[in-house]
Amino acid sequence: MRISDIISTVEFNHTGELLATGDKGGRVVIFQREPESKNEPYNQGEYNVYSTFQSHEPEFDYLKSLEIEEKINKIKWLPQQNAAHSLLSTNDAFGPRCFFHTLRMKQIMGYNKSQMWLYSRDIVDIKPANMEDLTEVITASEFHPHHCNLFVYSSSKGSLRLCDMRASALCDKHSKLYEEPEDPSNRSFFSEIISSVSDVKFSHSGRYMLTRDYLTVKVWDLNMETKPVETYQVHDYLRSKLCSLYENDCIFDKFECAWNGSDSVIMTGAYNNFFRMFDRNTKRDVTLEASRESSKPRAILKPRRVCVGGKRRKDDISVDSLDFTKKILHTAWHPTENIIAIAATNNLYIFQDKVNSEMH
Repeated sequence: MRISDIISTVEFNHTGELLATGDKGGRVVIFQREPESKNEPYNQGEYNVYSTFQSHEPEFDYLKSLEIEEKINKIKWLPQQNAAHSLLSTNDAFGPRCFFHTLRMKQIMGYNKSQMWLYSRDIVDIKPANMEDLTEVITASEFHPHHCNLFVYSSSKGSLRLCDMRASALCDKHSKLYEEPEDPSNRSFFSEIISSVSDVKFSHSGRYMLTRDYLTVKVWDLNMETKPVETYQVHDYLRSKLCSLYENDCIFDKFECAWNGSDSVIMTGAYNNFFRMFDRNTKRDVTLEASRESSKPRAILKPRRVCVGGKRRKDDISVDSLDFTKKILHTAWHPTENIIAIAATNNLYIFQDKVNSEMH
């Protein structure tokens, strides 16, 4: 496997008929959903390659003497205005690119009702005068789905800041600060690292925000700043292994999270090619695996279970047997249907609920 083939982002368009992936080689691959066929009903929902293009090339910043890799960090589809489909893609410095139209941007967020994008570098600036005083960086950002003046950005300290661009064009001062007080009894050397927010997503309703840190996913109510309204443990069994995860740099992995179309189910990735789903209504959760066996036509995903100690069931996997090189960092959920896209290193898995799954 070549490093350049590792998928670094995945995103459905607003109808779910198109799916785009970006990789570390700077390429964007677009998949199109096949129309329903009466002769082949099981082919409905299959996505085939529609287009491939090179979005970014390696660059060199001569002023900073810095090499800038071509890796695609983020893709955002733009609202469709005509027959053409447009998307934004960005790397570490010279993005995004809107189908060959270049803008400069760091963090990108497409707003779904107007031609507006957010780039954290110019709208928000938390850089201290002396870089030696740097203690916090922006980790993710997104526009509100219904109010184009509102956006949220997360930080490496685990906080969320909601900003209103009606108040000021430069949003260094936030409107709301969402932060959960740390339990002193849980304080450790790794506390700040594992509390860093790696992703933030508004719910489709716009009422909630979903965040992912190293061990948990949290749901925040926009009207309550003091603590999240829901917290779900993704892989709490790793808490005792943080030392070794720090040594192999896995503790710095940035996992994404996703809502289903009705905001009732949450999805996020884990190690060993596992991904987790949490039903907000029933409070049930399930661990599933993206593998070649599970990707066969009409194959049914079987729940997996990680065993920490004590008696093991037949299909349980020991926490000591987890493969930390197999990690699902990037996931996406179809905007209206139970179709999910899972990026596992250089493989893209697409699963569809044909009837009514237990997480439906």
